Amino acid sequence: MAHFVWLLFLLVSYATACDRCVHQSKATFVSSLEALSSGACGYGSLALSLGNGFLAGSGSPLFKNGAGCGACFQIRCKNSYLCNGKGTKVTLTDRNYDNRTDFVLSSKAFMAMANKGKAQDILKAGIVDVEYKRIPCEYKNNNISVRVEESSQKPYYLQLKLLYQGGQTEVVAIDVARVGSSSWNSMNRNYGAVWDSNRFPNGALQLRFKVIFGYSDRWVWANYVLPADWKNGVVYDTGVQITDIAQENCSPCDYGTW
Repeated sequence: MAHFVWLLFLLVSYATACDRCVHQSKATFVSSLEALSSGACGYGSLALSLGNGFLAGSGSPLFKNGAGCGACFQIRCKNSYLCNGKGTKVTLTDRNYDNRTDFVLSSKAFMAMANKGKAQDILKAGIVDVEYKRIPCEYKNNNISVRVEESSQKPYYLQLKLLYQGGQTEVVAIDVARVGSSSWNSMNRNYGAVWDSNRFPNGALQLRFKVIFGYSDRWVWANYVLPADWKNGVVYDTGVQITDIAQENCSPCDYGTW
């Protein structure tokens, strides 16, 4: 079932590709970082390690039923009086339910779009017209990692939170197996960046990730992730990085610089 889901997701992605094209929308902000870190992606306090406080929530087309969690975007305000031409870079850490805008930004990210001396003015504006495009996430000092969530209960239930997903990618499937074994069991997306399974072996565990990027996809193998004595609340380094850039047929919008 999980593999059918990622195949369906891949087909939908083909139809809605060209993430790196520039899109027009609106953005607003929230003053509390907690509002963007404790929501639909499930990152909690770890959201700060992903975007350094430059966080965003977005609606269904970009949230992608949770597969969009961790995606990175460059957003810039179109009001030249209030805003600079560079904009801000954000990490998607929550879902936005406000139909007025595609993005809800942290106040830190929202103010970063402002011209010098205009930070308070852009906050007063509340909602601004923006243009945005997806960009690769870069975690040069971090491999993709998983956090064993507190609800995990060995040997009956395993819940993992996915962290530091780099590149311009979506993880659409995760499989788990004992280290050295070729007998894989599928995990399910519980919500956002959180995956779970009640079918996993004893002993040290390996993982493999089905990654799509534009119209391409591949499996990423992490041969030793969780030790046999894995503990709840601990973040484990997979030893691999995901840096793929979306392969898209976006002509002519993907030519030149923004």
